[in-house]
Amino acid sequence: MNTHMLALQLMAVQGMLGAFDTLYHHELTETLPQRSGARKELAIHAVRALIYSGLFIGLSSWAWHGRWAWVLVFLLALEILLTLWDFVVEDRTRLLPATERVAHTILAINGGAFIALLLLGLPDWLGRTTALVWQPQGWWSLFLSLCGAGVAISGLRDGAAAIQLARQQQREQAMEVIRFSESKQHVLVTGGTGFIGQLLVKALLADGQTVTVLTRDPKKCAWLFNGQVRCIQNMNDLPSSSRVHVIINLAGARILGRRWTAKRRQALLHSRIGTTQRLVEWIAKAECKPRLFLSGSAIGYYGIQARNDGTALAEDSPPQPIFMSELCRKWEAAAMAASDYGVKVACMRFGLVLGRGGALPMMMMPIRLGAGGRLGDGRQVISWIHVHDVVRAIAFLWRAHIGDERRQAADEAAMACAYNFTTSEPVTQEQFSRTAAEVVHRPCFMPTPAWPMRLLLGEQADLLLEGQRVIPARLDAEGFRFTFPTLRLALQSLY
Repeated sequence: MNTHMLALQLMAVQGMLGAFDTLYHHELTETLPQRSGARKELAIHAVRALIYSGLFIGLSSWAWHGRWAWVLVFLLALEILLTLWDFVVEDRTRLLPATERVAHTILAINGGAFIALLLLGLPDWLGRTTALVWQPQGWWSLFLSLCGAGVAISGLRDGAAAIQLARQQQREQAMEVIRFSESKQHVLVTGGTGFIGQLLVKALLADGQTVTVLTRDPKKCAWLFNGQVRCIQNMNDLPSSSRVHVIINLAGARILGRRWTAKRRQALLHSRIGTTQRLVEWIAKAECKPRLFLSGSAIGYYGIQARNDGTALAEDSPPQPIFMSELCRKWEAAAMAASDYGVKVACMRFGLVLGRGGALPMMMMPIRLGAGGRLGDGRQVISWIHVHDVVRAIAFLWRAHIGDERRQAADEAAMACAYNFTTSEPVTQEQFSRTAAEVVHRPCFMPTPAWPMRLLLGEQADLLLEGQRVIPARLDAEGFRFTFPTLRLALQSLY
């Protein structure tokens, strides 16, 4: 076997390893296209991918003679420099998981091997007349060409994501700074590395607050916020003498995913109720009690609503005897126990939160691919809120409950309450799909039947196929005003 053919085979291996790294790490586990700090990394990936695309396709069936060989040298040198720059950027912006570090090491070794083999044949190519000479290699040529096309698509995807993140960063910078308190306070946040939690912590830091984050991975948390927050793994790491003014509890395992088996239900309950109970236990021992405890919940509290039922569900609407309703009820009950120690408690019942993370990117994927349409019959109601308004509403409750002396006196008789975190304009699923398709300039014609989702997800499918018409009655009554009151405005701010 000649060295050129061996180089092509190692390039094919590089293509397969790169596809795994991109799909598993960059898209699935690390979700780089939705991560605000990944803009530079995505831009580097885009340029590298286009270089690799040219190498895969160009070397699959052609010999690069004469001056074309110098072009090849330039592309290989540029690829090496971009790879080294990528390593530096990654280490400065995120903590790579072990599997990704291993994948990158193997890619570097394999890449070095095929580059070395290509360079061995370079003197012969340099001595020939300048031309791209057709030299097909059978099935290897076809496979490498397909790899080149796939890498090009990946590069265009990363480039578009980098541009979109840059625009999103400009929009975020143009938004008002969210004010939580006139004075510097100490806030404890759980779920601070999640979709909502990250934006909340960044807003708190921008407002000059002192932040402690309870997290399962303190090292990753410290990297995420550039060492600006204190990261603890257990409530025992926070002494009872610590002065915490506000606790914001956003912790909880992802609801959508595997079927709700008995084991899965127990994990969902423990991730929410167990964490909340540990917070209340710490409050009981704290020498100086927090003034406010804001705890997460969801509009799943209300169960499901019949399609022909136009009743608006406010905070006083009752729960139902189904799992997702019971989960939220028990979660809130665990949080309300903090009121026994003189702490004001407000439970935040989140609707569908629209932002660069969470469920929206998955919902938008078929729409952006031009395959959007109604889900089931499309008449299920979606109660939603923009993530920026979520953070603003948290700040609003903070100021209202511990910054307004008249409000404090009025609340003495009601130490615990709940708020719906949704806008006043819920939409049907079909309206959502059509509006989203119009915003990203795509067609909306392809329906998805309900029965496959019922088959795959069981009772969990109710989260997608059933709905609730929930309104923010208490937020409206207390004077909160949404920055994004309509779905079109919310989606335009994100896409």
